[in-house]
Amino acid sequence: MQQKRNIQIIEWEDLDKRKFYSFGVFMTMSIRATVYPATLIRTRLQVQRGTSLYAGTFDAFFKILRAEGVRGLYRGFMVNSFTLISGQAYITTYELVRRHVSQYTEDNTMKSLVAGGSASLIAQSITVPIDVVSQQLMMQGQGAHLSRFQLNTNTQAGKRKVLFGQTRNIMSQIYAADGCRGFYRGYAASLITYIPNSAVWWPFYHFYAEQLSKLAPSDCPHLILQGIAGPLAAATASTVTNPMDVVRARVQVEGRSSVIETFRQLIREEGCWGLTKGLSARIISSTPTAIVMVVGYETLKKMSLRPELVDSRHW
Repeated sequence: MQQKRNIQIIEWEDLDKRKFYSFGVFMTMSIRATVYPATLIRTRLQVQRGTSLYAGTFDAFFKILRAEGVRGLYRGFMVNSFTLISGQAYITTYELVRRHVSQYTEDNTMKSLVAGGSASLIAQSITVPIDVVSQQLMMQGQGAHLSRFQLNTNTQAGKRKVLFGQTRNIMSQIYAADGCRGFYRGYAASLITYIPNSAVWWPFYHFYAEQLSKLAPSDCPHLILQGIAGPLAAATASTVTNPMDVVRARVQVEGRSSVIETFRQLIREEGCWGLTKGLSARIISSTPTAIVMVVGYETLKKMSLRPELVDSRHW
């Protein structure tokens, strides 16, 4: 019986950094554009009371499409695209922390867990203000009555004015109501949601990839196994952290200040099932995200390998 080969992990010191960052920006933007409609639907599902507006993920998709068109599925996308900055910060932090932890332990699970959590901490510090604005824009249209802020009608003149006029309008309302702190509303909830999500995702990703490599034929391309492991890890992490994601969305959109009180009210009004709201949309959005991200990220790392290492790796 032919011996199975372990999946080789490309580490930070193996990369040509100039190629890595150049290709990385394009990859990140492509992923965000692909999954943004599912992110918008998830936000509206999590903020609504019960099933007051949408019965579920697919019901929301078709209702938004009919009432607001394709553009309705991309409300707030231009603002959200600034998270490209946090995406690059996330990747850099993950790889650098992973390299640092490897000085103390060779355990891949520990390296992935610590690096994933640290990367999320840095990325969320950049992402939260962008999310606060983009989520308010996501809620406009059919979900406007659920949002704390509504667009003024005078921002609806001309295409260019609509794009940036709406953003300025929402930002000015947030600042007038809460000052600079308003742009970091839900920061604690975001950290409680995304640090565990990231810390769980990476170890499970490597775990699933290794288990699949033991089951698959020895000549099976590693990229296929990694492409399967990604969504499995994403579904696991999404299920574990979804309750805090529901709380985070409500804190940011409704302008609440207490994570604990928001959690208690959710349980009182909707019971434990309220903690699963948006989970299917989250898994649906995370599955293609994980596939595209994993295939893109692993391909990116292979394309960014230092020339002298290219022939030494088995894919």
